[in-house]
Amino acid sequence: MAQITGDILIVDDERSMREFLAIHLRRAGHRVEAAPGGNEALATLKGHEFDVVITDLRMPDVDGMVVLEQTKQLYPDTQVIVVTAFASTETAIAAMKAGAYDYLTKPFKIDEVSLVVDRALERRSLARDNLVLRDEIKGRYRLDRLLGKSPPMQRVFDTLRKTGPGRASVLLVGESGTGKELAARALHELSQRSDRPFVAVNCGAIPETLLESELFGHMKGSFTGAHADKQGLFEAAHTGTLLLDEVAELPVTMQVKLLRVLQERKIKPVGGVLEREVDVRIVAATNRDLETEVEKGTFRQDLFYRLDVIRLRLPPLRERREDLPLLVDHFVRKFSAEHGRKVAGVDPEAMQALMAYHFPGNVRELENLIERAVVLAVGDHLGIDAFPSLSSLSISSPNLTSAPLVPESGLDLERVVEDFERAILISALERTGGNRTEAARLLGVSFRSLRYRLSKLGITGADVASDTSDKTPPPVEG
Repeated sequence: MAQITGDILIVDDERSMREFLAIHLRRAGHRVEAAPGGNEALATLKGHEFDVVITDLRMPDVDGMVVLEQTKQLYPDTQVIVVTAFASTETAIAAMKAGAYDYLTKPFKIDEVSLVVDRALERRSLARDNLVLRDEIKGRYRLDRLLGKSPPMQRVFDTLRKTGPGRASVLLVGESGTGKELAARALHELSQRSDRPFVAVNCGAIPETLLESELFGHMKGSFTGAHADKQGLFEAAHTGTLLLDEVAELPVTMQVKLLRVLQERKIKPVGGVLEREVDVRIVAATNRDLETEVEKGTFRQDLFYRLDVIRLRLPPLRERREDLPLLVDHFVRKFSAEHGRKVAGVDPEAMQALMAYHFPGNVRELENLIERAVVLAVGDHLGIDAFPSLSSLSISSPNLTSAPLVPESGLDLERVVEDFERAILISALERTGGNRTEAARLLGVSFRSLRYRLSKLGITGADVASDTSDKTPPPVEG
């Protein structure tokens, strides 16, 4: 990372110390001003915002604690480093509580000051970036509750804006956790139905025996337990929008009834005789390939065509990594407010780790990670230690900087490569519970390629903990 330079104010009543620090920091490329006491420092601060203030703690006129407090009141993002020859636990705690970035004790090594200043400037730079991100979030990089400045998300926003005002059915596809329900809500808010009901139903969460009643309602006495007439979700969404989430989970018998409702725009409650007209815009969502399900015979082709008038794919987080800072800042502020914590952002090292992570759970996983980190946070910024799961969830690569990689006795290159490939494949399968389709997606290869590699290396379910590959049939590939 290139060194960050900045504007620095040095406050110390010892002339030799002021000049010593000023000379060293100027040589490092920083712009430096110096004040011989607290009064002069406060006067300078009224007309100039500095990136970093280095202040002595004990001074004859106005002490360093006052300089610290006044600086943070004027410029909350300015980083203040307190330096003193009279170290104590009490003064250290008081300075940190008042907002000091760090606390140094005289005598100190000049390299120690350089390191603390560099880190303070990184924190300051991050605070500035967060302000820019917040402006971006309020502007063109936000659509309802969806965030993103990456090209894939801008294409999503463009499609939503074009299709929102109409009434055509929309099929939202994408991996779990990519924000399909948020996209459905954005469609509703952009439509002329925005002041009417938005109703979401998870088709996979309702038992098959109750699904028809939930969707279309029922009449009193139509079955055991039907003690009164009940309105179905289609009627509840009348003149509004109905989201059929996880639509691929619908049993075939219910698919037939749903198709008729979409064609006729009429429903008949369970146990009823008369049909009722409904005016509902349908948005369907799934993380499965419906065309593959049609080929397998588990999803009706005619229903697929009814739902797939406009198809919108929500990209996984790994395809829109430049959106991570936007999302991280949004979630930090959201959960800081919800949990009453004062967390201002994420340190550069932690952000780098987040940027390098694969995120198989997409935005939902990121949201979970940030909430946990905010709740358990120590200090006003999240460091790498706030994300202990990142190291355990990532697959390590060989240490290419260690030497020697090849021992004097030599090695079997093919055997080493196969062993490493085997370890990666097993790790991916274990992370996905043995689901080969998800493992292939995680590794960025086709299902057919994954199957070939598993066969070549002789990897079976016995090699993988919690293997459930037989529970989810692989997709049919053309």
